[in-house]
Order: sequence, then structure tokens, then C-alpha cells
Amino acid sequence: MDRTAAQPASPTADRRGSVWAGPVLDHIVWLILLAVLAAFSLTIPGFFQAGTFTGILQQSTFVGILAVGLSLVIIAGQMDLSIESVLALSAMTTALLLGTTGPGLGWAPDPPWLVVPVTLAGAILLGGLIGLVNAALVVRFKVNAFVVTLAAYVILFGAAVASSGNRAVSGLPAELRAVGAGTILDVPVPTWILVAVFVAFGLVLARTPFGRRLSMTGSRPGPAQDGAGRLVTIAFMLSGGLAAFAGWLLAAGTARVTPYLGVGMLFETFAAVVIGGVSLKGGAGRLSGVFAGVLLLSAIHAAIDIMGMPPLYLQVIQGALVLTAVLLDTLKASIRKRYP
Repeated sequence: MDRTAAQPASPTADRRGSVWAGPVLDHIVWLILLAVLAAFSLTIPGFFQAGTFTGILQQSTFVGILAVGLSLVIIAGQMDLSIESVLALSAMTTALLLGTTGPGLGWAPDPPWLVVPVTLAGAILLGGLIGLVNAALVVRFKVNAFVVTLAAYVILFGAAVASSGNRAVSGLPAELRAVGAGTILDVPVPTWILVAVFVAFGLVLARTPFGRRLSMTGSRPGPAQDGAGRLVTIAFMLSGGLAAFAGWLLAAGTARVTPYLGVGMLFETFAAVVIGGVSLKGGAGRLSGVFAGVLLLSAIHAAIDIMGMPPLYLQVIQGALVLTAVLLDTLKASIRKRYP
């Protein structure tokens, strides 16, 4: 009998494995993104140009902002399905307040520059309050987060449609349009905002006690943890606030606002978060990986558009990528146990 096969791997081999396993697992989505961009550039005529890459960043803006908030909630061990409807309600509320056509009230503050800070603060407050209600039901009343936020998704979408009478609103102020449709150094303002949001919250997660405690809350869920409920509440409020901010920004850059803005973003956001390496089990995830996941989906979207393929192909690819990412998450957990 061969006794060598039953012997465990040596400590030296484990140490060598841990040296490569950690960095590769942490950055695998970036390696996939680079490989996909290279493949598209070599095989799709017209893909490798500055306009395409600028478009990928633009396409990533709103899903990216939603993904930051959703990542915080999932890392905390919870789920937030309401973000798409929070975005729609925030966009519709902004349009109803400022728009001059349809059911818009045409509010014009004096001086005009107040329109941006006042409406932005109002949108974020709206989203934060929705997140607070979601968190109260989850933390205090122990209702499953999936059920709570799914119900919120339906209620808030209905509120967006009802408040507008299912009509479009346009004629938003130029000051708001300057934020949503303006550019800095030929790069759209929302793109700069997207990068700033990822950098700011990435540092918060990686470098602050809040980020470390949020990960601990998700990895060891339970009421026995000191302050766990407060951390979950903050995560839900940040998710709601960021979703409302994305809705405000979307309304600011859209000529014609309808209650259906953002339809379909929920699944794309979920896909980007999972592909980006945030574990559905909670407690693990990096926003740098989520950013790569958002860019990957936008790159695939751009490639499909350039090739003139039906949008249905994007949904099929997204579904396949989500399934692959979930399987990869399980594989990564096994590898980390083998090479801690």
C-alpha cells in the first residue's frame, strides 16, 4: 500500500499556496475583465477605441452606485431588493418637484443654485428613511430581509407610478442638468461621481473600524453581537441613500423622466456585486472587485450593442455569470480553507 498518498501536504507547500491563492482570489474579477476586454478588442471591429471605453464608464454609473449600497448590506449578512424602486421614486420625486411639463410643479428656488443642494439632500434623506424602515422591520421585528425589501420594492414602484399618474415629466432646471449631463475634462460628471463613491466607500470598508465590524457582523450573524443591529441599520440606510442619490443623478441627466427609469437595474446590480466577489453568505467582499464586476457587465453590454445583437443575449450572459460567480464563491471558500 502506498503510504505517501495519505500524507498531508507539507507546511512549506501550504505557505507557498497561500502566497498565490490570496492575491489571485482577491483580484480574479480584474483578471477576467482584462481578458474579456482584450478578447473583445481583438475580435470585434470598432470596439478598441476611446469612445467605447468612455461609454463603458458611463454605462456603469447608476448600476455602480446601486452596487456600492447593495454590497454594504450583503456584507452585513442581509439583502436589499428595494434599491431599484428607491431609485425610481427618487427620480420621479425630483422631476415632479422641479419639472415644468406634465404633472411637474415647476418649483424654482431663489437663488437658482439652491436647486442642487436642496433636492440632493431631500433625495438622500428620502432614501435613508426608506432604508431605516427596512432596517427596523429586519432588526427589531425580525422579519426576513428578502421579504421586507421585496415588499418595499413593490410598494415604492407603485408609489412612483401613482405619484406621476403614470406620466412623464420634463423641463428640469439647467442647474440640475449641468450636474447630470455636464462634463469635466471631457469626462461626464456622473462618471467622476461614480469613481468618487467607489473610492470613498472602498476606504471606509477597508480602513475604518466600521468596515471591519460590518464584515464581522455578516460573517457571524446573530443578535448576541454587540451593536450588530446598529451596523445593519446603517448599512440599510446607506443603501437607501445611495439608491436615492442614483435616482436623483439619473433624473438630472435625463430629458424625460418616467416612473420606469431604472427598470432592470436590480438584477444587473446584483450580478455586478456577486461577480465582484461579495459573498452571499455575508462577511466578505471588496468594492474594488465590485467596480470590476460593474465594468465587466458594461463591457459585455457595449460589445452586444456594437455587434447589433438582441438585448436578450445580455440577460442570458448575466444569468450565466451570476451562476458562475456563485459557484466560484464556493470554490474560493474551499481554497481559502486549504490555503489560509
